Amino acid sequence: MSSMDRRTALKTAGVLGVGAAAGCTSTASAEDQTTRPFQVPETTVPVLGREEVFPVRRIYCMGRNYAAHAIEMGSDPDREPPFFFQKPTDSVQLVEPGRTADHAYPPLTENYHYEIELVVALKGGGRNIPVEAALDHVYGYAVGLDMTRRDLQRAMGDEGKPWEIGKSFDDSAVLGPLHPVEEVGHRLEGTIRLQVNGETKQDADLEQMIWNVAEQIHHISQGSELKPGDMIYSGTPENVGPVVPGDLMEGYIQGLEEITVRVV
Repeated sequence: MSSMDRRTALKTAGVLGVGAAAGCTSTASAEDQTTRPFQVPETTVPVLGREEVFPVRRIYCMGRNYAAHAIEMGSDPDREPPFFFQKPTDSVQLVEPGRTADHAYPPLTENYHYEIELVVALKGGGRNIPVEAALDHVYGYAVGLDMTRRDLQRAMGDEGKPWEIGKSFDDSAVLGPLHPVEEVGHRLEGTIRLQVNGETKQDADLEQMIWNVAEQIHHISQGSELKPGDMIYSGTPENVGPVVPGDLMEGYIQGLEEITVRVV
């Protein structure tokens, strides 16, 4: 077989594999079909009031997007450009409406922090999305917690190493149900608050974001092609802090379903 024939055969096999995974039909013979040694579960998020789920493709997280939080983290919000990190898709922990979710205190940390955030779910995407068109790609919003192993994050930062270990781990992306835009509108302003054991810890307004939702979508799309299924954790207000087993966290964003989470 020539090198061109081999490349054609490999390309055809790849296409058939994608089609099979997506439930597509093919006219190719059974011997041409690729198989998988095991199945990987898909991460989906329920949509409030609907019998549908949102499939999660990627999770982007906005860093230091409220001025006071940027200052408490040792940064200058007037000079810092927007930056993002990612969490694994399977780091999502869902919180059902009206229920308290048990959240396991993770290993390797002695300084485990909460960060209440507005989560944005995308139904569209592209590259270099203009700010004025960015909100057209939003499917809906949810209340989320970007849980952080702060000691590990800071230790890696001090050593000049990636601090993924402090942000990207099992159940680190706590998330309530999604609210479609056509039902709740765009979350451009309104209270964002977190209480721990009944005491208010974080209390701000969404309009205090340094980079608003449309600008976040624009900036991310400059470096990566956004696609349906992508989610954005849009940053947290000031007064992040630690929780320990037994603590009860209650997250609230005006117009969205609250989430209640107990650390165990």
